[in-house]
Amino acid sequence: MTQAAVSELDERVPGRRWTVRLDAAGRGSAAVRISCSRPACPEQRLPSAAAGRAAAVAHLKAHLRAAPAPRPGAYCACRADGCHTHLPDTGRHARAEPWRCGGPVVLAVITDREGRWWKAMECCSRCAAATPGAKTAATSQAPEPQTGEPPTLEAPEAGTPQFSDRQAAAGTGVPAPRSAPVRRRPPQAKIAQRVIPHDLRPVALRDELVELGDLFRAYQQRTEPDLKLLADLHERKAQAFTTWAAVSGITSLLLEARRAEQAATAARFQHQQRTGGIAGSDGPAVSRLLTAPTQGDHARSVLAYVADHSPLPGSEARLLTLMLTLRTARRGTGNLVGQDLNALGLTDPEDLVEELTGCGWLTLPGTAGDLLASRPENPTPITIPSLLPRDGDAGPFTFGKKMRPKLSGWAQKVISDKKLRKAKATAGTRLLALTLATQTDAAGRLGPGGQGIALHALTAWVPIASGELQHLVDQLTTADWLAEAALTDTQLRGQLTERVLPLTCPLPA
Repeated sequence: MTQAAVSELDERVPGRRWTVRLDAAGRGSAAVRISCSRPACPEQRLPSAAAGRAAAVAHLKAHLRAAPAPRPGAYCACRADGCHTHLPDTGRHARAEPWRCGGPVVLAVITDREGRWWKAMECCSRCAAATPGAKTAATSQAPEPQTGEPPTLEAPEAGTPQFSDRQAAAGTGVPAPRSAPVRRRPPQAKIAQRVIPHDLRPVALRDELVELGDLFRAYQQRTEPDLKLLADLHERKAQAFTTWAAVSGITSLLLEARRAEQAATAARFQHQQRTGGIAGSDGPAVSRLLTAPTQGDHARSVLAYVADHSPLPGSEARLLTLMLTLRTARRGTGNLVGQDLNALGLTDPEDLVEELTGCGWLTLPGTAGDLLASRPENPTPITIPSLLPRDGDAGPFTFGKKMRPKLSGWAQKVISDKKLRKAKATAGTRLLALTLATQTDAAGRLGPGGQGIALHALTAWVPIASGELQHLVDQLTTADWLAEAALTDTQLRGQLTERVLPLTCPLPA
């Protein structure tokens, strides 16, 4: 019986097969080339993978339309490809076992998941069904019944693609192809790179952790930050992780809860810095010129540096030194025009500039008069030798090149305040206003926590005698800059007005 089956197999013709491939045309190029195993098909080149994939599919469909119907007498072309319905090669001449195949011969189409090749071949319907992802394009003519009765079903028209997923007729003897196996894992709920156990109890705690994980991921997709919302999320996370640590006994969860508390505090403080809000207050928000806490720290660092390195005594020299330092902080060089000096309220700006150039602290290409006469269309380059970078030294300031113009613009707005100019405030008054703007809390109260500023620190920043300070405070009160001022022998207390809150740089809480 076996010999008869083998003899019958030898009489059958091998199944046809051809492959259409999509490959890169060359390194560094998006072009692709299409090749077909049919000798008469020339190679094609297309500019992109999408165009190449569409052309390859169209090329294969053209072959399927032109190809004759599958031949009933052909044996499987898949027998050498590790088909599941064929026995493995035992070292002898590979041969399909006829008792392992079954059904009519079909024309099957297979493609890889990445869409890099498409293969068409003649095989039996059982092999087509056993090949993952295979689709049947055409079926051979079913043998006529031996009873002489006419067949009840018509075979598909020869040459017309009949894919298995679109066959409406049942009983054709063509098994439906098995889809490619897909491994699916149950989804895992996560928060802060931690997997939330499915059996975590109480259930309310697990639901809270799952919801927080979703909310944090949704926050990362926002186009604009919301620091108040972020602070609330971190507070909820701290509470949830503390409870999780209590029920599970995992110490690292407590550390994560502490970090969440710190993150909530930092986000809350940044929100107050940006909006001018006060903890526990529903007052209106304030849009500050310097929004981030680090920007206020940089402004205070420049004031401290100038207080320690001012080349000349007096408040006028200190104010001019401060403004020139802000102009040249990063590279030691910058541009200046006469209007910049005239807006400072100096008694004799030309004489003061000559004193700075005379002591070597400032270098100009011309005279002080040329500097005062320069206009915006022709600014004067200035150089401060002590700020020039040397041998890779970053200099006294740590902020970047984009921060320098922000700080300089902020200081210019403070000293050029409209009411200060209208009151003809002196250089000392403007320097005091600039200093007080960096020594407030979020509500504008002077000193750390609104407790006032010590006089010895204030006179170090503003070089004036203690007896002159009351006159400057009165000028700031008249200019609607300072309110509720109280000057004692040891400190200055008060509140900056709501008008100037946008110019303040609050101290860290």
